[in-house]
Amino acid sequence: MTRSHSVLYCALVVALGGFIFGLDAALISGTVRFVTNEFGLSDLQVGTVVSAPGFGVIFALMVTGFICDKIGRKQTLVIISFIYIISAVMSVLATSFESLVIARFIGGLAFTSLSVAAMYIGEIAPSHLRGKLVSIIQINIVVGLSIAYFANYAILEFSESQHPLVSTLGLDIYTWRWMLGIEILPAVIWFCLLLNVPQSPRWLVMKQKDKKARKIIKQFNQLANRGIHSDEQCEQEIADIKASLNNHQGKQTLFELFKSLFDTKVRSAMIIALTIAVVQQITGINAIMFYAPTVFEQLGIGTDAAFFQAVIVGLVSIIFTIVAILLIDRLGRRPLVIWGLATATISLFACYWGFSQATYTLNEMQISELIEQHSLVDISSMANIIYQSDVEFKDALINLMGASEAKLYESQLLQSAANINVNLIIAGVIGFIAAFHFSIGPIMWVLFSEIFPTHIRGIAIPVFAFIASFVSYLVQQFFPWQLSVFGADEIFLFYAICGAIGFVLLYKIMPETKNKSIEDIANLLSKPDIASNNEAPITKATPLEKSEA
Repeated sequence: MTRSHSVLYCALVVALGGFIFGLDAALISGTVRFVTNEFGLSDLQVGTVVSAPGFGVIFALMVTGFICDKIGRKQTLVIISFIYIISAVMSVLATSFESLVIARFIGGLAFTSLSVAAMYIGEIAPSHLRGKLVSIIQINIVVGLSIAYFANYAILEFSESQHPLVSTLGLDIYTWRWMLGIEILPAVIWFCLLLNVPQSPRWLVMKQKDKKARKIIKQFNQLANRGIHSDEQCEQEIADIKASLNNHQGKQTLFELFKSLFDTKVRSAMIIALTIAVVQQITGINAIMFYAPTVFEQLGIGTDAAFFQAVIVGLVSIIFTIVAILLIDRLGRRPLVIWGLATATISLFACYWGFSQATYTLNEMQISELIEQHSLVDISSMANIIYQSDVEFKDALINLMGASEAKLYESQLLQSAANINVNLIIAGVIGFIAAFHFSIGPIMWVLFSEIFPTHIRGIAIPVFAFIASFVSYLVQQFFPWQLSVFGADEIFLFYAICGAIGFVLLYKIMPETKNKSIEDIANLLSKPDIASNNEAPITKATPLEKSEA
């Protein structure tokens, strides 16, 4: 390490991986219509393009924990940042459906930035600040998402203007390539910043590099305590880390590390992690965030308005993630997760109700105007017919126009035909986004960073990030197909039911972990009845964890 940096600085730099993730994940949402038209994609192919990173991260997470324990958290993050750069460049230059999928699959290998960042920050942060510092990852994710939505909206608006630069830069022809190109510069900046952060002291102790660990701990303490530090405090911190590693030094192979996840002493932590990993994704957050303009187009508000609503979603995400960060170490993890998930479930049910009550009708005048404006085939046979669902309406369009033309003009046709409670559904979507980012969004990564004992953290965090990513991949892959086959109402009903089940499970099993050291939490969760320990007393934290970042 060439310079001394505070815990806060290191956490901010590492958490930028969340920002790049957010950009990568959301920029594709604005390109769906353009890529679909340019490459003539089916619903499942659209799902493949959007979900390719989610598929890539599944493979990466199989080895991330092993790599983190072998070369360290920092070096792993440096490699990840470089992969983001390569993927972004390849995506911009993609010339076919297959090459775009490959480029995004490679980018998915870097999505492990979230789990590795949570691991790193959780290991350097003092216990009273761990919740806030790990939650910085989530605020970076939502800022990245918001910047992506705003950039997509700005590029779309500018590409439709008459400004001379539009044709000069090819914005009208290469609109989606400019959208995906936004990621390149911040990825390069993150790569450069990572080169100057230190390794995790806990990892260094695990590798018997006590001298380097001692140096970093002293630097963190010096900056936290205005230059005053105690050798005794430093030695106590190292001793506590070593104590948590006792009897586990021999488990260095990937198989032995994975086997240790089934130890009865960590069973409670595994159950909690599995539940929140599945619930966080199966409630549909990435379907809404990654397909935001597509979701809003189902309301019949038009493409430009749909892109603008996506910007609003991004802003709501930022506001409520900031609120969560401010409250997570004050109110605790448990109440935010439990009641945030309850609110999210109610919001999803509101979306279901709004879509289930919608009807779709075109009169003769509307049909005449649509045919004249867009040179459509004759669809006058649909005049004054009331369709009871979006699926029924779209199927009728496909029968008359063909699948490709119906998909091309879907937004304009829905805008004319929809008789729907737009305000209820927008309120439901916004309510879900707010509740998610107030609760299980940021807190999943906080829990991952603190409930696993040191000796299995390198394998446990990637394993459960893998589970979350696999569920996320399935949600993303099949969302366009589900939208065409089942309709928006049934999709939101499924998400609401999953949210209700998750609420019941987490209400029963999730303990409170605020203001506890990693070692204290390991002891708490090793007890046979964790439900009775939701308000377990706070034990003494280590000296480094008492210091202020």
